[in-house]
Amino acid sequence: MSIPAASIPGHSESRSVAETDLVRRLKAGDDAAYEEFVRSLTARLLAVARRVSRSEVDAEDAVQDAFVSALRSIGTFDGRSSLSTWMHRIVVNAALMRARSGKKHQAVSIDALLPAFEGGMHKEHPKAWRDSEGPDRRMNEDDRNMVLDALSMLPEEFREVIVLRDVDGLDSKAVAAALGIGDALVRQRLHRGRQALLTIMNQRMTEVTP
Repeated sequence: MSIPAASIPGHSESRSVAETDLVRRLKAGDDAAYEEFVRSLTARLLAVARRVSRSEVDAEDAVQDAFVSALRSIGTFDGRSSLSTWMHRIVVNAALMRARSGKKHQAVSIDALLPAFEGGMHKEHPKAWRDSEGPDRRMNEDDRNMVLDALSMLPEEFREVIVLRDVDGLDSKAVAAALGIGDALVRQRLHRGRQALLTIMNQRMTEVTP
């Protein structure tokens, strides 16, 4: 997936004294704390949202959605990850929800998208994808939107692993730390998520004419 990648700054950071105090003030409804929260994270979250949004407007709206969502759910923040990592996950989901907005489809069951086997072999081979400009062509806007649309259809737990691993470029251990789950579970979700994403993409790409 040729979407520019970048790591999450501070994904493995423990909560600092300043962050602990900020979270306490946010939970208490301190307006000044909310302004500080927005000011400190807006630029970073906008960079994240741009990587998984169709347009600058969508990215900006996703960041606004993320802050509203975070304020509503700040009481559930338990500090197992840094505040910035928590917000990263929220803004990615907000951006992908916008990518899916206006579509008639909903997130689908992962099991329905996994390849079927018969006698140890794939029942159906993946379709060949149209590649009129050769294997080295860059992803165009239509392709990018198709990938974002397909990614938005995955269940959240698979979608966030793929974004952290394949879009942000984190290794499996870093993804596990960011999500608070085991490395083995990250690998399982990544494998199943990639297979499901390929199924969705195959359904949308035109088979090459022999």
